[in-house]
This record gives sequence, structure tokens and C-alpha cells, in this order.
Amino acid sequence: MTTKFPPLKVTDPTAFGRVAVLMGGTSSEREVSLDSGRNVLEALQARGVNAFAVDGIPALIDAIQAKHVDRVFNILHGHAGGGEDGVLQGLLEALGVPYTGSDVLGSALSMDKIRTKQVWLSLGLPTPRYVRLAKGSDVHAAARELGLPVIVKPAAEGSSVGVSRVYADADLDDAVELAARYPGELLMEQLIEGDELTVGILGDVALPSIRIVPKGQWYDYHAKYVAEDTQYLCPGLEGEAEDEIQRISLAAFEAAGCSGWSRVDVMRDRNSGKFYLLEVNTAPGMTSHSLVPKAARQVGIAFEELCWRILEQTLEGAHG
Repeated sequence: MTTKFPPLKVTDPTAFGRVAVLMGGTSSEREVSLDSGRNVLEALQARGVNAFAVDGIPALIDAIQAKHVDRVFNILHGHAGGGEDGVLQGLLEALGVPYTGSDVLGSALSMDKIRTKQVWLSLGLPTPRYVRLAKGSDVHAAARELGLPVIVKPAAEGSSVGVSRVYADADLDDAVELAARYPGELLMEQLIEGDELTVGILGDVALPSIRIVPKGQWYDYHAKYVAEDTQYLCPGLEGEAEDEIQRISLAAFEAAGCSGWSRVDVMRDRNSGKFYLLEVNTAPGMTSHSLVPKAARQVGIAFEELCWRILEQTLEGAHG
């Protein structure tokens, strides 16, 4: 699949007006969001954009009411005060303020891993088998239904927060206890063992895949944001396999009602080579360890240009 991007729509930074780079917030991913936000702010300012930092949704409301905001670059992560669950998007649409990323539907649906899987399965898109764990569910029966090993995780968190890989029945209760520390439903999912991959989406184009090779056994929070020895191979695949992972990732993005930009996480089974969709991140990280900037560089888009292209999407009249 050939990756082609049109020329920039505008070259004058004043076309964007006053840009609030929305970061931080109150979700479990606050620190990652602050890191992402600082990088985006620096990149936009380096290109002459009148951009300024705003920490959290209440502060953004104050800035909008003071008429200091013409558009929003949303780099909040997560829900419950993060900006990926549709609440912020609904607010900004009601106020007529353009913003980056997916709209209310795409944001809310993608934040809910269970409902996202239901949509994908209805369209024949591949995703691991799962059981929704309602409060009081028999987790041991669920594990027998799926067959160990399984993953237990909150249905609405990101950055590997609250995730456990369970190989023995005796470890299930501890995994559920960890996941239950976070609000919302829990999800038990078939554990796919093999390559961890991710595909960035920019506009309506899939970027080259990245294969993630952590030093440890898993690509957990430490490997994502702290460790310096995680390897990122881009493109992660070759030939027909690379074409296929880009195709299903773009299809997953579109099926979930997403727009603008996102990152789709995928597993490839070690034995069968089959791909399994895990989730869509509608406001992906933009830290030094983050994957969308790495994939963009592979096709010649530097970080500053990536931020500019994402912000340009707010000029299209899609939101606000």
C-alpha cells in the first residue's frame, strides 16, 4: 500500500488563529498527556503558530468564554477528565469550536473496547474473542470459556493501565482486582501470542506499521514510556502482510466512526500469521517514545509537520 500525502493546505500560521493545546486533565493518563502536550506545543510554536497550553477541560472552558480560543489541538488522553471519550468533543461542537481528532461518536465508541469489538465483529473484522465481565461475574467460568491464557483489563483505559496477562487460574482474582481499581466495565480477552504491531492513521491514509520489540516479555507501561531499550521496527512487515495490516487498520478506524488521526493496535498470531485488532486510540501519544511520530518520519513527515497536518484538519469544517 503506497503512502501518499497531499501538499499542505496552508503555509501561513496565522490561518489557525489562537490554538489551545489541551493537555493534562484528570484521567489516569495525565502525565503522558502533559508530556505529549509539551511536545506538540513546542512544535506548533516553532512553526509560528499562536499556540498556548491549557491544562484540563475546566480551564479550556474558561479560555473559550474569555474568547481566547479559535481552535483546539486535543492531546488529552483517556476518559474521566481525559479528552478521548466524546464528552469534550460534544462540548466543543456545542460551542462551535473546531478541534483535532475524532468526533463524539468516534471518540466515545473507541474509548469503549467492548462496544468497539462488537462493531468490528459485526463487520467481519478480526479481533480476539472476549467476555464482558459485569460486576459479580464468575471470572473463572469466563476464563474456562475463552481458555487460558487471557488478558484482563478495564474496558475504557489506555496506556496499558490496569492490564494483566493471566496464565493460571489462581492468578485471575488478582488480575480482576487490579482492573477493578478503574471505573467502568472489565474485559477478559483471549491472549494472542505473537508480534505486537501498531498502525498510525493520518487523514484517510494508513502509515507504515511498527513492530514493537520490548526488552521484557510485554509492551507494558514501563516499556511504552520509560524504558530506552524497546525496539521499534518500521515498517514492521513487508509485502502482502504490510498491505493487509494497513488495510484492516484503516477499515477498523472507519468502522469505529473515527476521523482525523488515530493509532490502531494489532496483534499477529505467531503460529497462524493472522491479525487481530485490539483497539483504536483517537488521541495517540506524542511523547519521545510514541509511535505515530515514528511512523510519520518513515514517510518523510517530521514531528513539526505532523502536528501542523493534524491541526490543518480543523480547517476542513468537520467539527465545530
